[in-house]
Amino acid sequence: MGIPFRLIAQRRRVSIMSTRTAIWVLFIGVLIAAVAVFFIRRGGIGPVAGDHEAKEARGSDPQSTTGSPPPQRFRTPMEMPSADWPMFHGSQGLLGLAAGTLADSPSLLWKFKTDGEVKSPPAISNGRVFIGSSDKNVYALDLQTGEKLWSYKTGDSVEAAPCVLDGRVFVGSADNWLYALDAGTGELKWKYETEGQILGAANWTRAPDEQAPRILVGSYDNKLHCVDASSGKRVWAYETDNYVNGSPAVDDGKCVFGGCDAIIHVVSLADGSKVTEIDSGSYIAASAAFLDGEIFVGNYENVFLKVDAGAAKIVWKYEQSDAPFFSSPAVGDEFVVFGGRDSYVHCVRRDNGRRIWAFKTLGEVNSSPAICGDKVVIGSDDGRLYLLRLADGQQVWSYEIGQPVISSPAVAGGIVVVGCDDGYVYAFGPRQADGGKTP
Repeated sequence: MGIPFRLIAQRRRVSIMSTRTAIWVLFIGVLIAAVAVFFIRRGGIGPVAGDHEAKEARGSDPQSTTGSPPPQRFRTPMEMPSADWPMFHGSQGLLGLAAGTLADSPSLLWKFKTDGEVKSPPAISNGRVFIGSSDKNVYALDLQTGEKLWSYKTGDSVEAAPCVLDGRVFVGSADNWLYALDAGTGELKWKYETEGQILGAANWTRAPDEQAPRILVGSYDNKLHCVDASSGKRVWAYETDNYVNGSPAVDDGKCVFGGCDAIIHVVSLADGSKVTEIDSGSYIAASAAFLDGEIFVGNYENVFLKVDAGAAKIVWKYEQSDAPFFSSPAVGDEFVVFGGRDSYVHCVRRDNGRRIWAFKTLGEVNSSPAICGDKVVIGSDDGRLYLLRLADGQQVWSYEIGQPVISSPAVAGGIVVVGCDDGYVYAFGPRQADGGKTP
């Protein structure tokens, strides 16, 4: 006897159902894998410590993602940071160190719209934010609310960070002029003309008698200019062989800067005379950090350097990048952190240059980092602002803006302020019942 027809039909139905089930399981598996890949690519790739990858903890908010890292403790930095952030990278040495701590999951407190890209890093002083825009204006905003207090229009885009000193705001413009504005009203006090664009931030020092303040600024006329802060009159000018891009760093009676001549210049603040110079091997777009005779800066040939200014020699080189460095470093007690055009945020040991970790973003990192307590905050051309753990580079939080964040963040009182190529200035911090205003 053969197998009954009914039994054959039942077996065929079971076989068909099993096949359909397998197809559905396969389809759902592929769908889940595709969604996982999508969200991984949206959030970037986490830190690399040596040859090991670390996992990221992310939240579900498409604009704000958080993790829950264990608390970390760090020694107090060698230079105590100010409660304000009155200039590019916070201090005369351009160390990128902020006082206090940052929340693990900052909220957007406010945003302010300008009429152009905001590449200028902000300065924060006495409850006010000072920042430039490609719409040619310098703005003063209320730190707590983002309300515009005043604006001053220059002749071209303002990419440089303002420098706030003794009630005045000193800022350069691509129109070749250095401006001195009243910090309270925005009134022009004086302006000083160079023969080239000013794209780097101003710094300051005092005359040898330790009284009269002086302003230092580099220009595309190949010179570093020293100007009397009260009158706007030239004190001295130091000439190089090419453009001066970044801001000069100041420490121990000297200033340090690089430029398109590939030279790290060390200049006496008293009279503008040359102290020494070091060949970096390629031109320098970033600003150097300068502390205790140590210089930290990257160049266009994918090399980051530590230099002994007194001995005029390179102490170590970090060459684990395949792209230039336009980001200026933040220098802590043990670690040096900087961005690269290889899309990574790099952290190395200060003493020997050995890599501690590298965090992968999805765009070039031209923004310069700030270290605040146990965290690092930095922008990326992938359109995000990142908050990372200093100890291991793990992502704590990120906020997606959507346009490149070339501006470098300023940090004061637990609030982070940064500009973006979308034309807005953003402020992030802990949300309080009566603090900030909803954007």
